[in-house]
Amino acid sequence: MVSEQVLSKTKALIKDHKVFVASKSYCPYCSQTKKLLESLNANAFVVELDTEPDGSDIQAALLELTGQRTVPNVFINGEHVGGNSDLQALNSEGKLKTLLKN
Repeated sequence: MVSEQVLSKTKALIKDHKVFVASKSYCPYCSQTKKLLESLNANAFVVELDTEPDGSDIQAALLELTGQRTVPNVFINGEHVGGNSDLQALNSEGKLKTLLKN
């Protein structure tokens, strides 16, 4: 069970940033996600869960909110996009740039 404080913090991270990425510094899929977003000049707010004191709690909150425990966990405009493969698919379909513009 995730504390209300961590749940509120996680919701605020999602709401307060146009692009929010929950990542882990050693994760190759996270690196691909961050590189793609950088290439599109998306000003992503990234939290490296493995370097944050409450990173495992934030990851548990994300699981509760989205059903996804894996990283990267990507949100655009407050909406859950999914992981790296979801983001790459949106890019291949030409939909990612539109999401980032809105």
